[in-house]
Amino acid sequence: MSSLKPYLQLTRPANLVTAVADILAGMAIAQFTFADFSPAPLVISTIGLYGGGVVMNDVFDAKLDSIERPERPIPSGKVPLQSATMMGISLLFLGILSAAMYSFQSGIIAIVIALLTVVYNRFAKHHTVLGPVTMGMCRGGNLILGMSVLPESIQRWGLIALLPIAYIGAITLISQDEVHGGKRRTLYIAAILYAVVLTAQLVISQKHGNILYTLPFVLLHIWLIGRPLWNAIQNPVGPLIGKAVKAGVISLIVMNASWCMAFGLWPLALAVLALLPLSILLAKAFAVT
Repeated sequence: MSSLKPYLQLTRPANLVTAVADILAGMAIAQFTFADFSPAPLVISTIGLYGGGVVMNDVFDAKLDSIERPERPIPSGKVPLQSATMMGISLLFLGILSAAMYSFQSGIIAIVIALLTVVYNRFAKHHTVLGPVTMGMCRGGNLILGMSVLPESIQRWGLIALLPIAYIGAITLISQDEVHGGKRRTLYIAAILYAVVLTAQLVISQKHGNILYTLPFVLLHIWLIGRPLWNAIQNPVGPLIGKAVKAGVISLIVMNASWCMAFGLWPLALAVLALLPLSILLAKAFAVT
């Protein structure tokens, strides 16, 4: 197990749970009922795509991490760079293949997500604007991958994927200052992006007549991300910014549960919310960022 743990650490297991929650939220938006066929290939796909993406993140950052984060699996020597590269590529191909087995459209969406992860990790990551936007598009694509369970839903609700782009954009903005500390201005921009997403969820839930049921989920989300973000704004040093990033990532589960509730699928909303303790538990054993 000790030799396996560094490889697991590369995949950010706590974050993988949030990717599964994206798929379930996308299916809720599509009004998928689980009655006719299994969405398991899409769940496997998102695990491959997200896992491969974060592994390749560490592959491309190996030199920088040897200076800034030498404890990570690759610079510490626990995982050879070549092995990590093969692992990342294999996971991305698994994600594409599994989605393609579900449907042609799902396979195309998975290819786009995989390409976006490579673009982010290789070119866009350290760009102030392009980085957050590209990373957000990966997460928005993940939500659309969930919607592809019923393809006609994408045309109707696909624009909702812009909201995860804003949310992940906020997290990515914050994370750019995680190592050396940052400026309050960046944190305020992130707070505005968070507010846009949360407000949109309430508006959409109101249109579906589910705002009273969705509001507790949104309030929980505000509490989970608001406290660490406020602490970071008060004192924008690396460790506090890191906690704000971690809270934002794990709380994606609550955001996805809110989507399930906004579209009236309360059993799925509760099932997604039940993933939160699992993600928190994994976050104690494995790094989130």
